[in-house]
Amino acid sequence: MDGPHAPSQSTTFRSFNGCWTCRLRRKKCDEKRPLCGGCATLHIDCHYTQEKPEWMDGGVRQEAMAERVKQEVKEKARRRRNGELAGYTHENRFSSSEASTHEVSVFPQTTLRTLATPPDDPPREKSIRHNGRSTPACAELPTMSFQRGTSCALTSSFLTENVPFTPSDTILLMFYIEHMLPFLFPFYQPPLLQGGRAWILEMMMSSPVVRQAALCQSSYFFSLARGAANHDKAWETVLSQTRDAFEVLRRSLQVIEGANIGDHIHGAVRIMASIMQVQRFEISILSFDNCQSHLSASLALFIQLMDSAQEDEPATHNARFNSVLARLGPSSWTLPDHSIQMPSAEQAAFSFSSSLLLLDDIVASTVLQEPPKLYELHHALLGRFDNSEPIINLETAVGCQNWVLVQIGEIAMLDTWKQQCKSAGNLDIMQLVHKATFIKTSLETSLKRLDTGLEINSRGISNPLDVFTADSYQYPKIPADQRVLVTRVWAHAALLYLYVVVSGWQPASVEVRHHVGQIMELISLQLSPPRLLRTIVWPFCVAGCLAGPLEQVQLRPMVNALQPPSMFGAVRKALDIMENVWRNQNAGNPANRDLAACFRSQGNLVLLV
Repeated sequence: MDGPHAPSQSTTFRSFNGCWTCRLRRKKCDEKRPLCGGCATLHIDCHYTQEKPEWMDGGVRQEAMAERVKQEVKEKARRRRNGELAGYTHENRFSSSEASTHEVSVFPQTTLRTLATPPDDPPREKSIRHNGRSTPACAELPTMSFQRGTSCALTSSFLTENVPFTPSDTILLMFYIEHMLPFLFPFYQPPLLQGGRAWILEMMMSSPVVRQAALCQSSYFFSLARGAANHDKAWETVLSQTRDAFEVLRRSLQVIEGANIGDHIHGAVRIMASIMQVQRFEISILSFDNCQSHLSASLALFIQLMDSAQEDEPATHNARFNSVLARLGPSSWTLPDHSIQMPSAEQAAFSFSSSLLLLDDIVASTVLQEPPKLYELHHALLGRFDNSEPIINLETAVGCQNWVLVQIGEIAMLDTWKQQCKSAGNLDIMQLVHKATFIKTSLETSLKRLDTGLEINSRGISNPLDVFTADSYQYPKIPADQRVLVTRVWAHAALLYLYVVVSGWQPASVEVRHHVGQIMELISLQLSPPRLLRTIVWPFCVAGCLAGPLEQVQLRPMVNALQPPSMFGAVRKALDIMENVWRNQNAGNPANRDLAACFRSQGNLVLLV
C-alpha cells in the first residue's frame, strides 16, 4: 500500500468482515469477492462463506490450518520467484458480479428450482480459482431441454440455434475424445461393437451444453499439451469457453425449471453428463470450492429422473433405472444388417454419468460423515442377482469393482450411526463391533478371492478388435490386471477406514500397518503407468494419513513425479491433506481424530476422485 498514510509491512490487522483466510492470518482484507486482493496477490485459497468454517475453532484445527496457509504462502512465494505464477493476477481475470451467497442445499432439499437462476434476475456467478485465476462456477446451474425423438435441439430459442463448428472447435473436440477422455477415465473403454465412445462425439455435435462443457476443458489442457508460452492468453480462452458453458447450462435449466422432468428427459441427462464433466475438470485443476454444488445438482437431476419412471405405477429401483434407459432410446443407429443395435447417446451418457455420480456420492459420505444419498439404490444398481452382471458396473468406468464401493458405503452408514449414538450418549460398543464384523468379513472374503486369482474377469479375454487399440501411441489400453490392482487398493483402504471407525486413530496398530503396507507395495511396485494414481486418490489419501515416517518419505516423490502438476489436482490435494496430518500427528487428542476430520482439514468438501 503506497502513500504517506500507508501502514508499515509489519503492522498486523484483524478483519471482521473479510474472508476467513485473512481473518485466520490476522491480516486486513479488502473484502473483494470472490477473491480478495490479499489472497490473489499471494495466490492462495480465499475462503468466503457465511458460516464459520469448522477449522476456525480457536484451537488445534485453527492452528493446523494457519500452519498450512503459512506453508502455502511460502510455497507460492518460491513459485513466484521461479516465474511459474507470473502474470496470473485476479484483476486481469474474469470479472464476475458479486458472488452469490446462496448455497445449493444438501441433496434431499435440493430441487431444480434452487439450481436455476430466475429468468428476470441477472446471472450471479461464483468462481473457481486456479493459481490465483478466477473462472465462473456452476453454483446456480443451467438447463436445457430436448424433445424425445428430435435431433437433440433445445426448446429455448437461445439454444436451438445451429451453431456451426469452427476449425478450432473441431481440433479441441477431437483432442477431448482422443486424449482427455483416456486420461481422465483410463478404465472407460466401451466395446467397439457397442459404439465405443461414439456417443460422446454425437452429443458434442448435437448438444450445445455438452459441446461447451467439453470445449472449456479442452482449451486448458490443449494449451498445456502445446506448451504455450502465452499462458495469459490461454487462460483467457478458458475463461471465455467456461463462461459460455455455464451460460448454456443456466439457460438450459431455466427451460426445464418448474416443468415435469419426464417431458425433458433427454435434456436432463445431457445436463447431468455436463455437470459431471465440469466436476472432473475443476477437480483436475485443483479447484474444490464447487464440489458440493455440482454434486447436489447432479443428485437432484438423477433422483428426479428416477422418480419420473414411476409416475404410472410403483417400481423397484432397478426397474426404474431400466425404464429411464428405455425412454432414452431407441438406438440412434444400427449396423447395416440390423443385427446389432447400439445404445443411444443419451443411454450411454446416463449409464456413464450414473457410475461417476455413485462414486462421488460414496466418497462424499466418507468426508461428511453422512449416509450416501443414493444408499437405498446400492443393492439394486450395484448388486449382482443370480450371478448376472449388475445394472451399473463401476469397474468399467472407474476401475474398481462394485463390492468394494458398496462396502465403503456401508462403513459410512456405520460411522453415521456411531456418531449419532455418541451424541445421544447410548453407543453400544458390542453392537458396533457386531455390525463392523459383518462388513469386515465380506471385504476380506472378496479380497482373498481377488488375491488368489479366483475372480474371473471376462474383460481380460482377448477380443479380435483389440488390434485397433493395442498399439495406441499415447494411451494404450489399460491391462485387465490393473483393474484388479485398483480394486485391491480400494479394498485395503476400505478396511483401514473400517478400522478407524471402530477402533479410533491407532496408526501404529498391527492391522493398520499391514493394510498401509499392502497399499504402498501395490502403488509403488505394481501400478503402471504411474498416472493411474489419479484413479485411486481416496485410498491413496487414506493410506497416507495413516502412514509411518518411512512411508511418508516414499509418498511425496510419487506425487511430485506426476507432471505437469496442474493435471493432477486431486492427487496434490490428497498430499496436502496427508501433510497436514503428518504435521499435527502429535497435536490434540488422538481419540477425537478420524479420517473425516482429516479430509475436512481443507475447509471444503474435497472429492478425492
